[in-house]
Amino acid sequence: MIELQDINVRYHSGKSENHVVRGVNLSVARGECVGIVGESGCGKSTLLRSLVGLEGHWTGSISINGEALGPIRTKDQLRCAQMVFQDPFASLHPRHRIRRALSEPARCMGLPVDDARIAAALEEVGLPASFADRFPHQLSGGQRQRVAIARALIVEPPVLLLDEPTSALDVSVQAEILNLLSDRRDERGLTFVLVSHDLSVVAHMCDRIFVMQNGGFVDELSPADIGAGEARDAYARQLLAASFLEELA
Repeated sequence: MIELQDINVRYHSGKSENHVVRGVNLSVARGECVGIVGESGCGKSTLLRSLVGLEGHWTGSISINGEALGPIRTKDQLRCAQMVFQDPFASLHPRHRIRRALSEPARCMGLPVDDARIAAALEEVGLPASFADRFPHQLSGGQRQRVAIARALIVEPPVLLLDEPTSALDVSVQAEILNLLSDRRDERGLTFVLVSHDLSVVAHMCDRIFVMQNGGFVDELSPADIGAGEARDAYARQLLAASFLEELA
């Protein structure tokens, strides 16, 4: 479903260069959930933004569902992959009602939108249809993230890109959001790429996990590897050890 070959992202300022993503290769099968973990600033979110079409400074080769993609994409190409961002309050317009937040992406992709479609989108993420008339500030953090997921799903993409989807939420609702995403993946046959700093989240959600450092992948782990605290790369072992200490704390 997803094929990345030698992806590089560089930013230039005068004579200086910031090489954010370095030669990343990744293949994700249809219906698979792949996780990417690493410290802040290692390039995880930039890689996702390149995949979804928000970042145009990449070089290399990106294909989704067998179609090669460039930095500039058609509506159909943009529809193939949708993103759920870290902070749902920041990603939802504060002056737009939920109805508009859900209807705009569908209209932009040329899909018909009516009250029934909006109601179905909300009910699919466990919210009542009446929430369509509310503003984001009238919802809890977990409810806002459910709206953000509904907004991504309403255009019926085969790929969902998840950028720290639970890190801005209370611990009490994190599991609810993760279970919701898992259910939608099973029902729709979705393909996920999940970026997170929380190893317990990726171990629960993902089939494979890539460890990223300084813009490149340094190790590939299974959920069992994370559970056992085993890794081949020294940095990956440090990451696992730090996560274990956080759990003890």
